[in-house]
Amino acid sequence: MKPAWSVIFFTTLAGAGQGLFLALVAVDVFGEAPPGFFISGAALALGLLAVGLAASFFHLGHPERAWRSAAMWRTSWLSREVIVLPAFMAAVFAWGAVHWLGMPALALSAAGAALAVALFVCTGMIYACLPFLQEWRTPLTVVNFIAFGCASGATAAAALAAWLHPPLVRPYAVAALALGALAYLGRLAALARNARLRPKSTLSTAIGVKHPKIVQIAQGAMGGSFNTREFFHGRPREVVRAVRLSFLALVFPVPALLLIIRPDSVAVLGAAFAAQYAGLLAERWYFFAEAKHPQNLYYQAIA
Repeated sequence: MKPAWSVIFFTTLAGAGQGLFLALVAVDVFGEAPPGFFISGAALALGLLAVGLAASFFHLGHPERAWRSAAMWRTSWLSREVIVLPAFMAAVFAWGAVHWLGMPALALSAAGAALAVALFVCTGMIYACLPFLQEWRTPLTVVNFIAFGCASGATAAAALAAWLHPPLVRPYAVAALALGALAYLGRLAALARNARLRPKSTLSTAIGVKHPKIVQIAQGAMGGSFNTREFFHGRPREVVRAVRLSFLALVFPVPALLLIIRPDSVAVLGAAFAAQYAGLLAERWYFFAEAKHPQNLYYQAIA
């Protein structure tokens, strides 16, 4: 598949915002921190979600019709995501406002956490529900969306704590390491699974010709088309391999090393989040590029 940068930025930024909010709620319910920490954290989470939402609009051919995407909520995971996202953003804003007013936030914490998890599930299921893309059709897709979002959110929370409330740095750093390791293992499991996949479609089923030996020399057109542009990334194997190696290094090993070396430095923890986010961009690009659309069996050669 062709990776869409608007979707890549949306899923990674929104995921980090969801993970950050869950990290804040965990301290709000089970720990202790000054109101300013929660207010700043809610503002940062809301900012990540807002930037991600703005990026997603570039994926729409007619942004003015975006509201129509919520109409199919009974059957479409995309419609459910469109509904849950603004509800979650409203809950994050209300949660931060309640802390600013000095009021109890337990009910909003529970509602916001439930919406954050629901949004993770909706986003992951948009891809996991597609039966014709075997690389995505697995529970690991949803697990990885949740795990990477929570890991990046915990890393962001550790950096925020180093700036505003140092006593929380160590618990957040430990959580970021644990969640990062879980996400890394889940992604390795997905890579191992996808490497063993065998295509259900063949050249024979693609063109409807039953013959033991079929060789395509042309697709019937001398130029590109929507099919050749939108369902294949168009990058050499060396580039795809380099992206895979880069995200395997950046999503966990590099930030884990920084978290262990200097868990008390705002600059180092900020660098850990930046490195991890760069790895998430590479991971999400590879996630899309890795999926092999069956139509490419037919549209594989122009001439």
